[in-house]
Amino acid sequence: MTAHALPPPPAAARATDAERRTMIQATAAAGAVAAVAAAVPFASSFAPSERARAQGAAVEVDISTLAPGEMVTVEWRGKPVWILRRTPEMLQALAQHDAALADPASHKDQQPAYARNAHRSIQPEIFVAVGICTHLGCSPTQVPAGGALGNLGADWDGGFFCPCHGSTFDNAGRVYRNKPAPTNLEVPPHHFLSATRLLIGEDAQG
Repeated sequence: MTAHALPPPPAAARATDAERRTMIQATAAAGAVAAVAAAVPFASSFAPSERARAQGAAVEVDISTLAPGEMVTVEWRGKPVWILRRTPEMLQALAQHDAALADPASHKDQQPAYARNAHRSIQPEIFVAVGICTHLGCSPTQVPAGGALGNLGADWDGGFFCPCHGSTFDNAGRVYRNKPAPTNLEVPPHHFLSATRLLIGEDAQG
């Protein structure tokens, strides 16, 4: 008995098979995309997007490696925010020049209530401030005690100098008298999540 070759499937059947394969591939691809999409929001919650930061999302900072006397800068709401770990010498110097300051007791509302104190911070050694001069928005430069910039001299206790118009601030961000800057530097809302982690942009109560 002679075997006869089967005739090729009609065009309609071939089209149906092709559509079925396409549907299976599309379903698999959709499943993979859904799996990735489900993972992304969880991972992104640890690192706010550029848009979220621009809209004011809080920024978490690890300060465990910040040594005494060192300062780091982070971005919050498009602004530079300084985090300075002050030394005992820096803290001691804060009480020695009140008469030279425009607002030593921080009466003007440039800080949360919990930072309205001599060191303008929650913990004395950790100072947090927006690094923008309150005159015309330039960014001051940190200058150590003794002075090495602008017209600062040997009696300079350390702090910040604005190179644009010469405003000076101490290591608590308090402006010196007779300077262009009208107020102390801004202290943003912040609180400690732990001994080594700081959240910039939110008070303790959220």
